[in-house]
Amino acid sequence: MTGRLRHYACGSTVHDIGVLFRGDTREVRSFPSGVFLYEPGDGRRILFDTGYAPDPWDTGWRGAAYRRILPPLMTEQEHVARRLQDDGVAPESVTHVVLSHLHPDHIGGVVRFPGARLVITAGQLDTLRRARLRDAILPGLLPAGFPGTDPIVLAPADFAEETIAGEALRVADPFRDGLLRLVDLPGHANGHLGALVEGRVLLAGDAAWGSDLLAAEPRMRAVPRRLQHDPAAYSATARALVALSRAGIRVVCSHDAVTDRELLER
Repeated sequence: MTGRLRHYACGSTVHDIGVLFRGDTREVRSFPSGVFLYEPGDGRRILFDTGYAPDPWDTGWRGAAYRRILPPLMTEQEHVARRLQDDGVAPESVTHVVLSHLHPDHIGGVVRFPGARLVITAGQLDTLRRARLRDAILPGLLPAGFPGTDPIVLAPADFAEETIAGEALRVADPFRDGLLRLVDLPGHANGHLGALVEGRVLLAGDAAWGSDLLAAEPRMRAVPRRLQHDPAAYSATARALVALSRAGIRVVCSHDAVTDRELLER
């Protein structure tokens, strides 16, 4: 069975590669905020992340600090709901929203899907309850009552170790059909998730700034490394994803400049 997996750029930010990695020249690069829609063909529409929220942000001084460091570039036309509508997909038809983690460039569109069932992790909720400044959580971007009345909350025990393309990964199958399995990708944020789609494409969230930068992880500078939730786990995740990519699985990070809308070959 082959479903459809589509990519939408929902806002962007900019960062200097030379500030992130030792040995790189100063280069300000644009990083789109990617959203992915998986349709397995049985009526479900599963969204992975939701991109940025357009202005205005009601997020106080924490939001101002975040925007100064990583300025969001976003218009209403780039909002995930508008992107879906322009592609012929009614936002209200989205059945599930999977959040890789709760940073602003991944949760900005959650408010537009009040009828969707959220899929998150216990680690994400734990961070939300006791968020520090370095956690980059802005509750003002989340809808009231988040995560809703019937979320799927994955605890550590819901993940089982599985060997995929030679790599030992911790995998959960909340939909119980093997089509979209969620992968524990620790390091960047508490409860950080990836999604393995039909065993062929791994949506890796913020496991790196871009899939082309995974191999550069050993050269990451001290300050951005310390900003990761677990620097050692972040390094291990990057190594595993490089190995998966070499084994033939397409690894796509949330900030990749994806040029093809359809990510599954039919």
